[in-house]
Amino acid sequence: MTATDTRPAAAQHPAPAKSSVLRSGALMAAGSVVSRATGFVRSAVVLAALGTGFLGDGYAVANTVPNILYMLLIGGALNAVFVPELVRAAKEHRDGGSAYTDRLLTACTAALLVLTAAAVLAAPLVVDAYTPSSYTDAQRSTVVALARFCLPQILFYGLFTLLGQVLNARGRFGAMMWTPVLNNLVIIAVFGWFLKAAAGGDGLTAAETRLLGLGTTAGIVVQALALLPALRAARFRWRPRFDWRGSGLTRPLRNAGWLVLLVLTNQFAYWVVTKLSTTVQDRPGGSGFGYAAYSSAYQLWVVPQGIVTVSLVTALMPRMSAAAAGADLGSVRADVSYALRSSAALVLPAAALFAALAPWIMDCVSGYGEVTPEGVAAMAGMLIAFAPGLVAYSAQYVLARGFYALSDTRTPFFLNLVIVALNAGLSYAAYLLLPPRWAVTGMAAATSLAFIGGAVVTAYALSRRLGPRTGPRRAAALRTHLRLLAACLPAAAAGYGAARAADALGPFAAAAAGTAALALVVVLLARPLRLTEITDLLDSLRRKAGR
Repeated sequence: MTATDTRPAAAQHPAPAKSSVLRSGALMAAGSVVSRATGFVRSAVVLAALGTGFLGDGYAVANTVPNILYMLLIGGALNAVFVPELVRAAKEHRDGGSAYTDRLLTACTAALLVLTAAAVLAAPLVVDAYTPSSYTDAQRSTVVALARFCLPQILFYGLFTLLGQVLNARGRFGAMMWTPVLNNLVIIAVFGWFLKAAAGGDGLTAAETRLLGLGTTAGIVVQALALLPALRAARFRWRPRFDWRGSGLTRPLRNAGWLVLLVLTNQFAYWVVTKLSTTVQDRPGGSGFGYAAYSSAYQLWVVPQGIVTVSLVTALMPRMSAAAAGADLGSVRADVSYALRSSAALVLPAAALFAALAPWIMDCVSGYGEVTPEGVAAMAGMLIAFAPGLVAYSAQYVLARGFYALSDTRTPFFLNLVIVALNAGLSYAAYLLLPPRWAVTGMAAATSLAFIGGAVVTAYALSRRLGPRTGPRRAAALRTHLRLLAACLPAAAAGYGAARAADALGPFAAAAAGTAALALVVVLLARPLRLTEITDLLDSLRRKAGR
């Protein structure tokens, strides 16, 4: 769409209709499944190459820092503010928001360039903030070098988010979920080559450092550039505009400011966990299972939320934003309730699966190369500790998007302080009070408890903001969660029993048997417990299979 387009906004990129939400969500979920599957392979290859000791921790920090800084200073704002602002502009501006979109993209890209340059220059300070002081000079130099190669990812993370949100606002959701597959494939190839050509030893040569750092960044570059064909298909043409004064950017910048503060407080909690988990190995009796192990379990834990909840809410967000712009709070409430119930129908069984089958799942995902059986057991314990918080983590994501659709980022900031305080405080308590072998597992449990507390207070605040429900069922989402829990508890027991019975056949067979048993029990209990979100899905699958 060009800046000269003067068609009515509604004719250019209306919010998705109700009939398209599930279809769009399914397309994104499919892309997310493939992305996560290749992500598991990627994580396994990285762990096999670097292990869970210094090299694994050092690479994890160097590769995570760009994402931390991006989300800390601009990423969270782009994710939450962009779609509501673009939908509002499309409704209110005569050109459908084209000029407004160009200005917003230009301003954000300029900020990304400045942030990226500053981060590369400050790489030693950034690394010192996230690594223990016990690192030797050689170890610190390795991590700093890796970080310098990885920090340009900030720019391309930002471009990927900006362009992807433009596509989402126009009802084109698939590309943003599918292109991360290319990133994973690039990194799998890079680490595959490293495994073949590595010199061995406890450190990295200069050539190996360049290979891992530049190869990792190349994956993000490919991921961002792969959106260009979808943008051309959507007839989007970005024309940089610097006439920002008086252009209506004040509101999104103010909203973005609150989100920057929100992410800043989130990263404080993350910094606490990173710092403590990378130093726990240095305590007397340290186990060697620190940040790399925590990160691997965490990455697996967030998969169901990324596949199910993110896909569904991304499809709903333009519609919710359009309803909020029209002051239709009842429709916003209905969409939030629908997202909570529909996502829980798959996320809660996934949490039960992690709790029941963690040892076998982690063995399948990470039990390769330098990872020992003790390391697999440690990561399995962390996954079990994470599991109870998965549903709350998913619900928190939905509830926060309810506020963002209302163009309110201030309230979520203050509510998020509950999560930050609980996560940082309980993680520090776990570090102080638990033996080194269990300290990082305690930090995973702290994360679960933090999200449970945060989801409760956020649900209460959003319910008050949206007003009373007009229908007869005031606690539909809560009742759905309780019914799902009633189905998943016996299902988890059945899954664990099946996995134990198949254990002699290996972790893949045990995980498959446990998953099948758990799913079967949930399906059998769906109709007696009136789990309409599951029965409707099953009926839809039967109809499609019968065609």
